[in-house]
Amino acid sequence: MAHTEIDIDKVARLARLDLSDEEKRTYSAQLGQVLEHMDKLNALDLDGVEPTAHSFPLSNVLDEDEEQPGFTVEEALRNAPKARDNQVVVPKVVE
Repeated sequence: MAHTEIDIDKVARLARLDLSDEEKRTYSAQLGQVLEHMDKLNALDLDGVEPTAHSFPLSNVLDEDEEQPGFTVEEALRNAPKARDNQVVVPKVVE
């Protein structure tokens, strides 16, 4: 499937972009290249190829959770601009 004409105005409108004429020319050419590459990928025979999320198998990539000592209240509040009753005081944002 050849992509000869791309309605870049429609694509820009859908993406809510206000493009200059130069940007339209640039992005139209780039989008055309992307679509040509997708055509090449679509032409590949992938029968029997299992879909994957990673190119290499992943297993147990996370470390085990280990309990560690945390901050004391004083350490946690040390850089707070204001503190009261072991809590950080912030400006009111809801009326």
